[in-house]
Amino acid sequence: MLNYWWVTRPKRKLNSVPEVLSSISTIALQNEWEGQRNTQLSVEEALEDAGLKRIGERRDQSGSGARTYIAWLKSLGLLFTSQNSRKLELTLAGEAVLQNDFPFEIIKNQVLKYQFPSSFSVSRNIDVSPRFKIHPFVFLLKLLNDNNIQYLTVEEIAFIIILHAENESSSCYKEIVDRILDYREYGEKYLQQENFSLYPPSKGNGRFDNPTGHLLDIANTIINWLEYTQLAKRDEERKLRILYDKNDEVNILLLKQLSFIDRPENEEVFQRKYGLDTKHSKDTRNLARTQTITSKIIDEQNIKTVFISLSLQNPISNISQELIEDIAKKTGAEKNKVEDYLMKTYPHGAIGSFMSEYFEMAFKGREDATEFEKSTVLLFQDIFHYNAKHIGPVGLTPDVLLISDSDGYQAIIDNKAYSKYTISNDHRNRMIHNYIYGINNYSDSRVPLAFFTYIAGGFGSNIDSQLKSISDESSVNGSAITVARFIDLIRDHLNNEYTHSELRTIFSLNREIRNGDFTKYSYKQPVLPAVATNLSSLYCKK
Repeated sequence: MLNYWWVTRPKRKLNSVPEVLSSISTIALQNEWEGQRNTQLSVEEALEDAGLKRIGERRDQSGSGARTYIAWLKSLGLLFTSQNSRKLELTLAGEAVLQNDFPFEIIKNQVLKYQFPSSFSVSRNIDVSPRFKIHPFVFLLKLLNDNNIQYLTVEEIAFIIILHAENESSSCYKEIVDRILDYREYGEKYLQQENFSLYPPSKGNGRFDNPTGHLLDIANTIINWLEYTQLAKRDEERKLRILYDKNDEVNILLLKQLSFIDRPENEEVFQRKYGLDTKHSKDTRNLARTQTITSKIIDEQNIKTVFISLSLQNPISNISQELIEDIAKKTGAEKNKVEDYLMKTYPHGAIGSFMSEYFEMAFKGREDATEFEKSTVLLFQDIFHYNAKHIGPVGLTPDVLLISDSDGYQAIIDNKAYSKYTISNDHRNRMIHNYIYGINNYSDSRVPLAFFTYIAGGFGSNIDSQLKSISDESSVNGSAITVARFIDLIRDHLNNEYTHSELRTIFSLNREIRNGDFTKYSYKQPVLPAVATNLSSLYCKK
């Protein structure tokens, strides 16, 4: 029995969930799963072929590698094993991940609903202690939202929270807050009173040179999962904090009393409740009906898998002939069949699939700066329909030049892959004298410069005054927008398109852009479903 929170981690981040789910469903959903070694080995080969699992990881021919990935998807409420057929079935959330333009939203919702106990946590090979009755990720957000806490380190999560946060009672919460504050005051001395022998690693996962290494590994994975929701992120000091542009969303989320799903011992019943997508309140599907697996269905599943893989790597705004030919080559399917399926299933492409990767780029510093810039070019070009050019490598130039042929203006974008970017005096002078005054040195267009914009993971508290200073001296309007808000703007635009004139207004506010500055569609986060159950049986200390 595991005496601490547990999340499985064949992949330490969740970005590849859609691709893994699609690869697995191509094979596993066609065959009985439980005890079928050949099916499980076929799944392993499919994951290796897709580059999702290292070739040669298999130490035996038991299919254990495939079972690990299946457990990962089950833990997120995307799959379950049917009681009648013993086949794997997609939950409604699992189906939505493979069909939705923004699979991130579905997976985010599953992370926030994650609970102990679950059918995964009580399963024979996991067996997390029944003393835990908690929604772990919501609990972490509550701590991060607490003015007495404000941030969390991997050590605080590993050595305090996942060991002692048993339930959601006020007394348990206060105990965790006190423990964290004591640890911050006394440091390593505080941990000396902890008996870590009470929290041994699961079989085969121990570190002989570090008896608490498994706890740090779990804590790091938990942080990765929470970062995937785009609500919190580690800063330069590796402290996990709520992103300041997500404070309102977190406050609204924490006002909701998220109920527990009952009957975790019954996998199908539990998973069909946990695996509800944001559009359903109940899973009423009749899964007893059998479907004949034809060559057409297999071809379409292979096409979907390759399309999802490509959409996670680059923004796909339309079904181009180049895309059709690429997928036909990779799958061996006829071009007309690829085109028919993609036009039917993804007529507008799948921009949303790429947004998780784009979000991550904004926090990697110089590591992926060029990719961040190039991706911004593609988004302004394919989504907002500007003539966009990547000019950063030229030297003493902004990263991206935009030209609006319809409205007759230019704009410049500077990407900053930092969590808290501030405009230094050097960067201020560069924007004014090199980028704005020197625009004729790198642009052949003679239409006026309408605005400049910074896109970053986040900004310092003085960003508004810094922007105004540049605008006042240069007489050109400017703005700054966090990557999270830029993604919201893209989603807004996809639902109700903005003109270049409207975009010019949004990007010319001479301050940081906020969500209230673009409300044409007014996107709202899905409400986490409250599942009716007998809470008294799920809480311990009161």
